Amino acid sequence: MAYRNVDKAKNEAVEWALAHGMAMKVTSDSARHPAFSLSPTPIQGDRYEQLSSTVHLLGRLIHAVSEDHDFLHQAIAPITEGDAFFSALLAMHQALHNGLKPALRRPLLIMRSDFMDDVELGPKLVEFNGIAAGMGPFGQRIHELHRHLKTQWPVPFEQWSGSEPGALIENRALERLADGIAAATTSIKQEFNDEGLATFLMVVQEHEDNVYDQHLLEYALQQRGLRTVRRTFRELYDGLTTGPGDRLLLEGIGPVDSVYLRSGYQYCDYAAKDLIGQACCEALMQTRIRIEQHRVAVNATVSQQLATSKRVQMLLSGFDAQALTRFDLSLSEAESVKHLLGEMAPVTALSLERVETSPPGHWVLKNQGEGGGHCVFDEAIPAKLKQLRPEDYPAWTLMRRLHPSAREKSAYVVRKGEIHRIDDLISEIGMFTIHFNGESALDNEGYAGYLIRSKSAQVTEGGVHSGMGALDSLMLTP
Repeated sequence: MAYRNVDKAKNEAVEWALAHGMAMKVTSDSARHPAFSLSPTPIQGDRYEQLSSTVHLLGRLIHAVSEDHDFLHQAIAPITEGDAFFSALLAMHQALHNGLKPALRRPLLIMRSDFMDDVELGPKLVEFNGIAAGMGPFGQRIHELHRHLKTQWPVPFEQWSGSEPGALIENRALERLADGIAAATTSIKQEFNDEGLATFLMVVQEHEDNVYDQHLLEYALQQRGLRTVRRTFRELYDGLTTGPGDRLLLEGIGPVDSVYLRSGYQYCDYAAKDLIGQACCEALMQTRIRIEQHRVAVNATVSQQLATSKRVQMLLSGFDAQALTRFDLSLSEAESVKHLLGEMAPVTALSLERVETSPPGHWVLKNQGEGGGHCVFDEAIPAKLKQLRPEDYPAWTLMRRLHPSAREKSAYVVRKGEIHRIDDLISEIGMFTIHFNGESALDNEGYAGYLIRSKSAQVTEGGVHSGMGALDSLMLTP
């Protein structure tokens, strides 16, 4: 096959990505495509079926945990000495659920559960993402791009796949997330029976570069008859008021029916240049509390953010199936959930000895941070453990490191318009679920599609936005 056909197919893939909104903002008037694979990741049908048919149980589990406020307080209180941000989150939680004004919000849980398919253990949970659980739209777009390449450029596509490609696994994450959000938003609107369009508010970061993934979701909601609005916490600080029936009102817009946080998972999201010092963070955190004190659908609630923390994940992983039934699961459902939870352990004074006597690469050390840059690997773990004070221990956790098998043949990733060959590509599988007030927000059990991020096994930071990961999709093993 002539090289020019491969190059032309790659160029068309880049153009397709940009033409369909699969892009990252670079400057106010320019964008680039995110890294993406040129062929999907193969997966055995039974592995995919296991994840897609059981992941909704994790959504139900986390909803029940998030509404068990005594459990959450007991779980999070020990880490507040070593993590100032979670100390602030817990204070927000207490203000909402033990304060004078109750939390009237209705919880909308949009969650992405990330898994790795370990060679020995099978699919195991890496982490829950309950706040700013994005890139569902990009997950659908890369599936559509692979479908386009398979149809339009079958010869290069087969070459990139290394063999005759298997059947592509449909991914409707953008459509399904939009369906669920629209249903929840409309439900609130119908409670008030007022005029105008149901309104969806996305809380965003200033100078966000991952805007196109967010806009794709907004456009899908607009197609479903919703009005969409974007604001930062600072813009909401003096722009919210209360209407009849504890209706949330936004200056210049009117009633708001749903609030989706793409911000709020780190302290700097609550900082404002025109407000001074700690007071500015406290003021913007009060804005978040104020939102939850109104009759509005909210993702993520403070409770949901705490429930999807590494701390709670560690505690749940240590429960047996019978103990998990506390959280609205039957015993058989709890057993299915238990099978998905990986091995985790608290950090104690004996953790250094535990790490040093384990096989090399057996553990990952994690703090409570969201996104990339919060994990410690290999020989850096003992050094970090020695630095920690005893009061810091509860804010950290050890997780058994997962080792998925790499693709049998070389894979090809496009980064900055150029093809890169990777001989050890591994994938992280994100499964989306969406529940409203504890029930599926969809016409199925809550499964809403997937996000695949692939990277070299030698790379530790696999995020598409901030690491060396690439967008990918799934196909059945031929």
